[in-house]
This record gives sequence, C-alpha cells and structure tokens, in this order.
Amino acid sequence: MTSSVIWVIFIAFTVAVIATGLMRRYALQRNLLDVPNLRSSHASPTPRGGGVAIVIAFFVAALLLAFLGLMDPMLLGTLLIGGGAMALVGYLDDQRHLRASVRFGVHLAAALWAVILLGGIPERALANWGLHGVWIGGLIAVLTLVWTTNLFNFMDGLDGIAGSEAVFVSGAGAWLSWYEGGAPGLTVIMACLAAASLGFLCWNWPPARIFMGDVGSGFLGFSLAVLGLAASQKGIFPIEVWAILGGVFLVDATVTLIRRVIRGDRWFNAHRTHAYQHLARRWKAHLPVTILVMLINAFWLLPIAILAARFPYYALWLLATALAPLVALVIVCGAGTDER
Repeated sequence: MTSSVIWVIFIAFTVAVIATGLMRRYALQRNLLDVPNLRSSHASPTPRGGGVAIVIAFFVAALLLAFLGLMDPMLLGTLLIGGGAMALVGYLDDQRHLRASVRFGVHLAAALWAVILLGGIPERALANWGLHGVWIGGLIAVLTLVWTTNLFNFMDGLDGIAGSEAVFVSGAGAWLSWYEGGAPGLTVIMACLAAASLGFLCWNWPPARIFMGDVGSGFLGFSLAVLGLAASQKGIFPIEVWAILGGVFLVDATVTLIRRVIRGDRWFNAHRTHAYQHLARRWKAHLPVTILVMLINAFWLLPIAILAARFPYYALWLLATALAPLVALVIVCGAGTDER
C-alpha cells in the first residue's frame, strides 16, 4: 500500500470528523433536531443529518483515487451518481419527509443505474443457487440493492449501530480483498468508506451527539451493496461473503419485515419492533446493544466470511450456517412483535 493511498484513507477519516462537527453546528443553528416520539429510541432532541459528512468524505476520497488512476470508471460513476442520488433523496427526506413512492422511485432508479454500469449477479454465483440467465442476475441485483438501501435505514435506530456496522462491513471487505489479491482500487475504496464511517462514528458513538439521518443510512446501504457486487464480479470473493458480513442487519430487518407483514401491520410505517430495539428497551441503554452487534460481527460472522472467501464452493452453505443462529436469536428477542 503506497503512501499516497494511506494519505487518501487518512483524508477520508479527517474530512468525515471535521464535516460531522460542522454539520452538528449547522443542525443546531437551523433547529434540525430529531425530537423523540413514541417510535423513537432516544430520549432527548438530537441534531440529524450527519451522514452528509460521510458522503462528502467518501466522494473526496473516490475523486482522489480517480486522480491517482486507481478507480474503475464504471464503479466511480455508479458510486458518484447512484450514491449521490441516494444521498440527495435522503437529505430531502430528512428536511421535509418525502412520500414513500418518491423515495422508492429514486432507490429503484439508482439500483438500475448500478446494474446497467456494473452488471448483475455473476453467472458463477447464480449456478451455486441453481439459477441461470443474465436477466435473472440483473433482477436479483436490483432487488438486493433496493433492499440493502432500505434495511440500513431500518436498522439505523440506535447510537453507533449503523456507523459501526458500516465500518465493519467495509473494513472487513477491504481486508479480505487485500488478502485475496483483489483489485487495488476496489480494496482502497472499501477502506475509504470504512474510514469515512469511522470519522462520523466519533460523533455518533453512544451517547450520540448527532444522527446520520436518511442521507447517511441510505447512502451507506447502497454503497456497501455496490462494493459487494463489484467484488463478486471481479472474482475477489463470492457474493455470499458480503451477505455474511452484513448478517446482523440482513436478518433483523428481514425477519422483522416478514413477521410484520404476516401480522397485517402497515409495514412501511415507522415502528420500534426490530430485535435490536427490543433489546435496547430491555437493557435501557444503546451501548450494550451496539457492542453486542460488534461482538457478533467480529467473533461469529467474520471467521465464517473468511472461510467462504477461501472456499467459495461452500459459500452458500456457510451463509446458511452464519445466518441460521441469527434468525433464531432475533426471533427470541422479539423481532417483528408488538413492542408491548
């Protein structure tokens, strides 16, 4: 890793730290506060919109890497335009609460843009699932991008939980890409996303001094999914590795949604029925839940992800092994059940 690359990663972290502080000051001056309500997990008004700092820091790093000749043009276009659209609609939603149809339309358009530039799920991955066809790979990729964008938004409900998840997934992805001898540009841009998220996390660690808002959660969900798709297409590691790394968020959001739909709830309405939200109320604190997620990531999901990267033939079985206990865990914790 050259000194120039190390400097870019450091710049991403530094810009995120400074920009988050500036966004907090701006939010306080403009009274852009997340005021607690019956669906909130926090107790006092807190500035929101700090995710803007992650976007700025990441884009600065991506452009610097492009200047150094380390960024694939298609990946750069996907992240800047698709990610920029996600950030913009999230920022507007933070300000004036856009209609769900508008948000979904932008999410779908960004996902289609990503698949047009990068392609869909590779044929070799589809074969492991017993599927074939370029159009099937494209369709699954679009659905995955849209769902990942939204599940990160659903899971951004406790201090530090979304920021630390972004640091883990992108940081672990960068390490695995480096270890497997992946494309240097893809490895470094993953590390830059981890650095930008870590810079924001310095302000968002419990007790949070600012929230990332939809501008940050939607952008992170989309960008992480794009980077995982790109790594799979380049043969660095199978797409299942990315699903394993993000297993906590994937399982909690998906199980909660399914159980709410089965109960007949208005699933698109705000709620506090995710497993992590039940735990936070039970433990009367955010920090223990965030640390629990970090421990699961480090000591359960990461080792299995490493095995899946080293033995791609068994990646699907390892994915099932990684997620099955998490499904049981979130059900026991009450995912999707009435908060009372």
